Amino acid sequence: MVKDYYETLEINRNATDAEIKKAYRRLALKFHPSSNREPGCTDKFSQLGEAYDVLSDPQKKATYDKFGEEGLKGGIPPEFGRDGAWSSKYVYHGNPDKTFRQFFGGDNPFADFYTNDVPLQFGGLQPGVVKTQDSPIERDLHLSLDDLFHGCTKKIKISRRVRTSIMNEDGYTSSIKDKILSINVKPGWKEGTRIIFSKEGDQGPNSIPADIVFIVRQKSHPMFVRQLNDLIYKAQISLEMALTGFSVDVETLDGRLLNIPISDLVHPTYKKVVTGEGMPLSQDASQRGNLIITFDIQFPDKLSAERKHLIKQALK
Repeated sequence: MVKDYYETLEINRNATDAEIKKAYRRLALKFHPSSNREPGCTDKFSQLGEAYDVLSDPQKKATYDKFGEEGLKGGIPPEFGRDGAWSSKYVYHGNPDKTFRQFFGGDNPFADFYTNDVPLQFGGLQPGVVKTQDSPIERDLHLSLDDLFHGCTKKIKISRRVRTSIMNEDGYTSSIKDKILSINVKPGWKEGTRIIFSKEGDQGPNSIPADIVFIVRQKSHPMFVRQLNDLIYKAQISLEMALTGFSVDVETLDGRLLNIPISDLVHPTYKKVVTGEGMPLSQDASQRGNLIITFDIQFPDKLSAERKHLIKQALK
């Protein structure tokens, strides 16, 4: 029985490529064996697959249009193939599901019509698989204490693999696309702050792209140690200074020089708290934590007998 591929797809011979695709989409969904159990649907679905396989390929279509099914499947002399006709003998691979997957993309032929929110249904089709989102991709974002004090903008280049729903013989075609992500670092952000870029991971036809998550990691600072919203500064002083009083000069992260008098006797656990000179609060940058000064008392390596006597007298 001679096959009329145009009649199978219910289109005329002047149909455009877009009209061929539209017709196959409509009829393949209508007669897919998973959604239509009526007698003859399996054969109809197979015929649709072969018709689309021929008419969607310019060379096969050119041969069929000029020489009919006999010329397409029996082969034509090579000289007739110069105008784009298919000169080899055409044999349909016989797997309409493969054609369907190539058209829609995915091992689950209906995956393109479902998300993990609201599945759409075609007729009585009950999908066995829904799209799920890939696991988050986590990356460390290393920031200096100055960055976290003042705030800044970081530009980060990512490369993501994009797989299309068009398949070749080896599987899905894919490409690598670069993108620049911009992170606006707010003053006061802490270690462990998470910045989420929704669905910026690798993109495939059967899954929802993963979120990319950047996690703040604070670099060490030569002068300060951060403790939540407070800044810890350690000053080295002599035993004489600890006993007699002194002042400490501290250069802040915003470039000011603080001169802080210490009149108390300083012992190893003594701390001087300077209110409002710590890190800005991320919720309100006008509010700040405290500067806490600790002291490393440098004791002399040795004392002469005379000096020991003087210290004993002073401490009586």
